[in-house]
Amino acid sequence: MHRIDPLRPDLLIDPFDFLGPKRMELLETGWPALFRHTILEEIPVAEIKQGFHERMGRPTKELRTLLGVLILQPMFDLTDDETVHQLAFNLEWHFALGLFREDDDTKYLCERTLRTYRARVMDRQLDGLLFRTLTDALLDQLKIPTQKQRLDSTHLRSDMRRLSRLELFRKTIEKFLRIMQREHARLLRKFVADDLVERYLGEEKGYFAQVKPSAAQTALEQAAKDLWGLVETFRAHPKIRRMGIFGLLQRVLDEQCNVIDNGAEAKVEIKDPKEVASDSLQNPSDLDAGYSGHKGEGYQVQLMETYQEEEAEGESTKPNLITYLDVEPAHCPDSAALPAAIQETQERGCAPEELLADAAYGSDDNVRQAAEAGVDLIAPTLGKPKSKEAMLILDDFTVDDNTGEVTACPAGETPRAIHVGKDGALTIGFDPAVCAGCDHRDYCRVGLDNECKLEYTPKQFRLAQRRVAEESEEFRRKYRWRSGIEAVNAKLKRMMGMGRLRVRGLERVRLAVTLKVLGWNILQAARA
Repeated sequence: MHRIDPLRPDLLIDPFDFLGPKRMELLETGWPALFRHTILEEIPVAEIKQGFHERMGRPTKELRTLLGVLILQPMFDLTDDETVHQLAFNLEWHFALGLFREDDDTKYLCERTLRTYRARVMDRQLDGLLFRTLTDALLDQLKIPTQKQRLDSTHLRSDMRRLSRLELFRKTIEKFLRIMQREHARLLRKFVADDLVERYLGEEKGYFAQVKPSAAQTALEQAAKDLWGLVETFRAHPKIRRMGIFGLLQRVLDEQCNVIDNGAEAKVEIKDPKEVASDSLQNPSDLDAGYSGHKGEGYQVQLMETYQEEEAEGESTKPNLITYLDVEPAHCPDSAALPAAIQETQERGCAPEELLADAAYGSDDNVRQAAEAGVDLIAPTLGKPKSKEAMLILDDFTVDDNTGEVTACPAGETPRAIHVGKDGALTIGFDPAVCAGCDHRDYCRVGLDNECKLEYTPKQFRLAQRRVAEESEEFRRKYRWRSGIEAVNAKLKRMMGMGRLRVRGLERVRLAVTLKVLGWNILQAARA
């Protein structure tokens, strides 16, 4: 049976009346008052109460309090034990959650209950709903403009250790052998040699415990052979093949090795590190983590935040809030995150009109999709033509913005012929006689062409337009605000504990990060 208490019970005496005016002012002007009067009222308790009967069964803990605690825990980066103590004794929490009675049923929550309801929120994917609902409430109450926003990603790590390739092989095999010892000891003794088991489960973990750098390659080759041997031994055994840990053995073998031939002639070769995919297994304790060649293994979160240009002059009193987030493995490309960010914020009515992002988001497809959605994406083009500094290219020609046709070369000469080809590709022809006497001939793309032609596609034209625009003062004036989100990323890691999380797995990481970002929004709104 679900329990939801009224937000404002009729009380003759204010339960916080014992506080003096100074302490009461601290509560009323800090985050507890904002949480009590805005967040608590908007918490979607109707979504979680659906898992309980209205009248039958043992009563739950008060659901609004439970969801409030689940928000406050990551907001202050607390362990379960610390959360229990804060709910029991912290006056700010009592005020924020509207807890009036002094009894254990109201102000005590055991760790098991906390874990149970956290799992319920995760299973029903209520973390995203909490973030969207409560962030929208803050945006609406504080009248925060969302026309200007900025987008970026930041890397984070789950509670897993960074493993070398040898350690990855060893940990996966060791985990498989321990489970086999516990659940299928007879099969293990029958099919696996004692010396292999001793190598990984011996008291000193065999020669894998202290591998010198000079012997690392030999040890890695031995581990690969052992891995392949275990996969081949139990591949035909239906019960073992259905085990999740056997799937990990097979995954590591497929991702890290090449198996040549079959049977007794089979040979296992270690793949070159460059051949290993970025979505390969990083640690058998976290199956969802990916790898970024730039930032390492783990996860990344996409963040979109509001900003006001008036803040530099001290005129703005509006806080900057994060309107969108998405957690994904580290190997996912940033460019793929933009369409989803625009679509979700448009559905919620908080989409930007002008969006700043770095070059990773600034592909031609993203710029066009954003424009179709009514969003002006301001991002540098990814990379510059190697010839841009050495010769005159399309960027230097005068082009009609409407037709995309060149109207004059850098020397002021008009083209002799213009041909529109398949898919809108353009071929611009100039007079060879004129080009032969041009001072720019030796470093002009047209002059270096035997037929004095300039060929380009509509996409190349759009990129050239953007590169020219990036050199303008207007672009620099607008784009300088993008760097502000880098500071937000750093503060989330330093102040909210988002850089290294206490959990593993994509679902748990997403829950923790979503609620931490929601907590950041609450604190930002309270500071305003």
